[in-house]
Parts: sequence; structure tokens; C-alpha cells
Amino acid sequence: MDSETQPTERDRSSHPSDSGTPPDPKAREGRSRFAFPGSRSRSVNPGGRPGPAARGGRPGAGDRGGRSPSVDSGGVAAWVPGGWITLTLLACLVFLLLLSAFVLQPFRIPSGSMERGLRIGDRVLVNKLAYRFGAGPQRGDIVVFDGTGTFGAGDYIKRVVGVGGDHVVCCDEEGRVQVNGRSVDESAFLYPGDSPSTVRFDVVVPDGTLFVLGDHRARSSDSRDHLGSPGGGMVPVDDVTGRADWIVWPFGHTTGLGRPDAYARVPAAGDSDG
Repeated sequence: MDSETQPTERDRSSHPSDSGTPPDPKAREGRSRFAFPGSRSRSVNPGGRPGPAARGGRPGAGDRGGRSPSVDSGGVAAWVPGGWITLTLLACLVFLLLLSAFVLQPFRIPSGSMERGLRIGDRVLVNKLAYRFGAGPQRGDIVVFDGTGTFGAGDYIKRVVGVGGDHVVCCDEEGRVQVNGRSVDESAFLYPGDSPSTVRFDVVVPDGTLFVLGDHRARSSDSRDHLGSPGGGMVPVDDVTGRADWIVWPFGHTTGLGRPDAYARVPAAGDSDG
């Protein structure tokens, strides 16, 4: 309905009757209060300016039904191609980007250095909040880190074997890795047929760094391969992106990546069994 005001019963009764009957004074008073004979009412917007109907123009979208100009009931969706579907998809995209940036990030396993647990092509979800609130990486954690300046540019995934202050040695009389004098049984996650290490080492891990190894020791380039490099093959904790907590692809291989019990009996740094 246009915004022009339609004549009311009072407007029609305000014209003199053709019968010659004198106009009622009260009716004249009504005319002076509400409308003059033959006049057209003007629609006025909240700003005090005459509306389009009074200026002879076409009523705008905001003037329909005599309402003041306002945003269409569709809101922003009315101006976006695809409407609410597009807005919903954009909101989901923003949510996923924020989730990936601050909470969980998927990574693809590019090599066999962490077999048998992580296979080439597996997708893991990395918990980026695991070490954000005072907690640090622990022995046995699988971590993703930026190798720039230590291993080379790019992201790497390895298992933490030693944390700051730990004394890590290879190997004991049975060929096992020792941490703070305690031999570690890695058979639960070590690749079948691999020895704990064919490279001998004896290191003390500096504070704020990690000593990391791959589970497939024969195919892993890890802290052992960078012992003579600047930094001694240690990974700064500040370069750790997060902890790999789940395998999410392929579906037939989905599982959680818990911390193994192998390191549970390792004494704290400075409390060496030896």
C-alpha cells in the first residue's frame, strides 16, 4: 500500500453537503484540527522532511505502510548474493580459521619417520592449547614444531625423549636409551625391527629445549643428526606448535595419541638413578 494517506470518514464528512444544510460548527472545528477541505496529508519522516508521497515522488522501501525508513527485515543478508546461506558459510569459514589458528590444527604426515604409529598420509589434529597455560612438553609427547634454525625450514613431528635438564644417553648394555639413568623400554611404539639408535650420544638437554627422536629410528632425521650443529640438535620449546593428540584420517586409522607409560618411571632431572 502506498504511503499516501487515504481519506478517512472524517475527511469525507468535512466537505459541505450538497443538500444545503449549514455546516455544523463542531465539524468546522474538526476540520481545523485534522484537515482542511481539499487538502492532502503529507507523510513526514523522523527528520521532519516531507516524505516522497508529499513531494510527488514514488514512495521508498522504508516508507511503505507509513513506516519510517529502516533496514529491510532481511538485514545484511538482503545485500549479499545467496543471502543467509552465504552468510552462514562465511561464518563457518571464519570459525574454522580461528579454530585452526588458536586451538586445533590439522597436519598431514609426509614421511615414515614416525611409523609404526603415524603412517604416511595420516592426518593428525594438533592441540595448540596444550602448552599455552604454563604446562610444558613432557617425555613421550608427540609434538609438531618449526624446524627453522635447527632442523631446516618447515614443520616436523617427533617424540619428546628429553626435556630441559635431562641427561639422555645411548645406549645401556641392552641397547636401550637411558634418561636420567633410567633405561626406557620403547618397544610399545618403536618401529618393529629397529634398534633404539645406531648412533651413540650422551647429552644434557639445556633448559627451554627438547631432545626429540622419531619412532622409526632407521628412517628418522632427528636430534641425533644435528648434535654437531648450532643448538646441538635441541628444539626450543618456543618453536613447538602443539601436541599431536588424535589421528583423524583415514577413518579406519582414527585413534588418540596418548603419552606412553615407558617414561613414567624416569626420575626428574638431577635425580638420576646412576
